[in-house]
Amino acid sequence: MKKSKAKITRPMPPQEALEFAEYGPMVPDTAVVDWIQREIVSENGSLHNPDHAHLENATIGVLWAGSGNESKGRRVIGMAEIPRFMCNRWHKVRQEQQINDWFGCMPDFLITLDAHYCAEAADDRSFAALVEHELYHCGQAMDEFGSPKFNQETGLPTWTIRGHDVEEFVGVVRRYGVGHPEGNLAQLVAAGNAQPEVANADISRACGTCLRAVSS
Repeated sequence: MKKSKAKITRPMPPQEALEFAEYGPMVPDTAVVDWIQREIVSENGSLHNPDHAHLENATIGVLWAGSGNESKGRRVIGMAEIPRFMCNRWHKVRQEQQINDWFGCMPDFLITLDAHYCAEAADDRSFAALVEHELYHCGQAMDEFGSPKFNQETGLPTWTIRGHDVEEFVGVVRRYGVGHPEGNLAQLVAAGNAQPEVANADISRACGTCLRAVSS
């Protein structure tokens, strides 16, 4: 991986996403997806991370969230999920239609980012750390032998939302540091005296996917 010392340029939320609304707006943005593929997934990217190589063949949708979100008393600034709709048929059709209107397809993964945090509070490195944290949740399922799993009918990868085990935390720490100094991750890394490659960041405490996993 290339160590990034230069300024990390990144897409910004559009003005539409920053307009106040109690329940929105939600604004899709293909520019963020292009940035992810170009700068993080691509081997030539300034932030290339081989841990995300499997996402070269994944369809990702990104939404800017104009309204805030909170879980367990913490502000949620990012969330990764596989679009699934556990509801009655009409609700399911309505929600699928909305996703298709936004992206022109049903993406394999949907990443939602807090537009106000990204525009007003996050510097470029914090934004990169947030996006990568969500990408670490976007994984390919493994079979019983530990090999990447594929759909037997289509031959396409079987996608899954994964938590952060030790291996995935290694990737986050290697690139962005240990986060909160009193957290479990900081204590783990202190034993190994690891050094960040990009910058310190503490994203898991504000990730909706992480918080949701803890409560399930």
